[in-house]
Amino acid sequence: MQFNLYQDVKAFYQDTYHILLRHETQNMIPLGNLMVGNESKDKHEWRDPAGWLMATVTDEQEVRLTAIMTPPFGITLYATDNHLEDGSLECLIEGLLVSDFSVPGVVSEKSLAERFAEIYAGAKSVGYYVNYSQRIYELIEVKPSVQQIGEFRKAEDKDMAFFPYWMESLAQEAMGFEGTIKSDLENYRYHIKGDLYILEHDGVAVSMAKITRKMENICGIGYVYTPPYFRGKGYASTCVARLSQLALDKGYSKCALYTDLANPTSNSIYQKIGYEPLCDSLEIRFEDIEEKP
Repeated sequence: MQFNLYQDVKAFYQDTYHILLRHETQNMIPLGNLMVGNESKDKHEWRDPAGWLMATVTDEQEVRLTAIMTPPFGITLYATDNHLEDGSLECLIEGLLVSDFSVPGVVSEKSLAERFAEIYAGAKSVGYYVNYSQRIYELIEVKPSVQQIGEFRKAEDKDMAFFPYWMESLAQEAMGFEGTIKSDLENYRYHIKGDLYILEHDGVAVSMAKITRKMENICGIGYVYTPPYFRGKGYASTCVARLSQLALDKGYSKCALYTDLANPTSNSIYQKIGYEPLCDSLEIRFEDIEEKP
């Protein structure tokens, strides 16, 4: 096995994109990142490949393991054809240690994330814990039985009146972030200028969702949020169903999304829309042994 570290994102794209595409929905995160880096048009926040970690482990035939890290986020891995090998992981970790890369965590398919964390923690003498248990879903058709409520539209500048509050509430609920409104509003405007959509009912914004990643055959759906006082009324179902259908109408063969396994309500909602579970994914974080999560 050979560890290969890349400085050129285009070379990394050339060597790994077609392999990641073998499991396009599962690899929505690394594929999306790789496309952003290869195009080099959007360098907002983490999107500048100059600070990325890009590596592969190869044998005589082909790439056996692909790794990409876009700080401040953890490393994302894909074992080619989901064939998990300790030898590939050990080679990758040895290369990371020699290259003096520090990995804050890993986000990958469940079994791969668990095994990487176990070997990496042993090599670094650190602890680790599961921060987030997720399920990856994909959809090829929106069920016609989904209730349709309100008016669905693209986000506009006027939505800055409430969007920052929704955004920070979502971050707090979903990821445990602080949830404080930032004085620099550019990040909020960035999302509004993208593929963010709003559901209104009786002229009031009640829910949102966004197309997050656009790949060859699929697109990601994320940033799904309904304020607590509007929940239980079918708004989120309508919003996600409308956006998913919009994406299919644009020519994507599938939509994909991640859910928090600790939230049975959202998992149930998405399945009623037509999303089917594909695999589970973990976000694992590393810590000094004396620290607690």
